[in-house]
Amino acid sequence: MNVCELPPAGEAREVVCSGRLICIANSNGTISAMDNVCPHRGGPLGQGIVEDGKLICPWHAWAFDTKTGVAVHSPNAKVEVYEVKVEGDDVLVKL
Repeated sequence: MNVCELPPAGEAREVVCSGRLICIANSNGTISAMDNVCPHRGGPLGQGIVEDGKLICPWHAWAFDTKTGVAVHSPNAKVEVYEVKVEGDDVLVKL
């Protein structure tokens, strides 16, 4: 993906990476990549919003820390977070 395709601050986006649909989130300029499926009911996290470093699922408002993937209300609920690296205009995600 190219840096010009990144979501603006406070937003998330669904992106295909190596054949997988993942979520890219922008928390005040810090880019995170994580699984796109909410563990609660399978909501599309990439269609959610980002507030205070938390990605909010659009279906039932479960909130996940964009750095750790841990759900705010329960440390046992978590989504996988992937390493993101920006090289020039390229955004690289290590799955």
